Amino acid sequence: MIEAPDRAYLAALCLARAGLRVDPEKSYLIESRLAPVARREGFVSPKDLIGALRGRSDERLAWAAVEAMAMSDTEFFRDRPVFDRLAAEILPELARSRGGAPVRVWSVGCGTGQEAYSLAMILADLPASAGPWDLLGSDLSERNLEKAQAGLYSQFEVQRGLPARALVRHFEKQGEGFALSPQIRQMVRWRRVNLLDDLSSFGRFDLVLCRNVLSGLAPEAQTRVRTSLMHALAPGGRLVIGPRDTLGESFKALAPRLGLYAAA
Repeated sequence: MIEAPDRAYLAALCLARAGLRVDPEKSYLIESRLAPVARREGFVSPKDLIGALRGRSDERLAWAAVEAMAMSDTEFFRDRPVFDRLAAEILPELARSRGGAPVRVWSVGCGTGQEAYSLAMILADLPASAGPWDLLGSDLSERNLEKAQAGLYSQFEVQRGLPARALVRHFEKQGEGFALSPQIRQMVRWRRVNLLDDLSSFGRFDLVLCRNVLSGLAPEAQTRVRTSLMHALAPGGRLVIGPRDTLGESFKALAPRLGLYAAA
């Protein structure tokens, strides 16, 4: 069992490196998140892993622990009404307003790729006259991004939110899982991003999905990321957040039940 001082150390590490809000009292959560990392790195237990972190300077191991604590649940077309609104209204409107220029879309905290690929499947179904599209998926976790790039999902993962029509059209059975078609995989580019970094080099986006990310950050980090998101939105751009996330006065609510906002 991880002792209280070690849990506090891990929480401080996550806060300093990625702005993550980790409750040191949630010992079961910490144990369950770190157990796979400990096994992968050759430690007997999560307690030994944290002991190694405290005893030596190891950037790779430190980030492995932080990224594990940043893991979040995801699924295809999560909160379906949001994607229905994007497909029927928001994305076609953005394409028309850009007059043939690329429409830039960013899935922030994309996890293992289901959200970004859900967007790609929507874009693939839009008329050829819409777009072109520039779709970016980003996450703090390298392992998440590796799985996203592979585009290989289990039976359980494709059953969570993926319509049968999309499964038939865009996936092929591969062993015990399902492989996403090259056409859809090639529509998304991936990048590891720490949201505490300077994001100005990314340019501006017409649509940003940052769902259930802000709520996992400490208050100061939330403020910093909100500012980055505000600067990342192009004029007329749209931002989608999760039901547990909150925004300040710099954003105007368009459909708050769906988490849809614009820059004020």
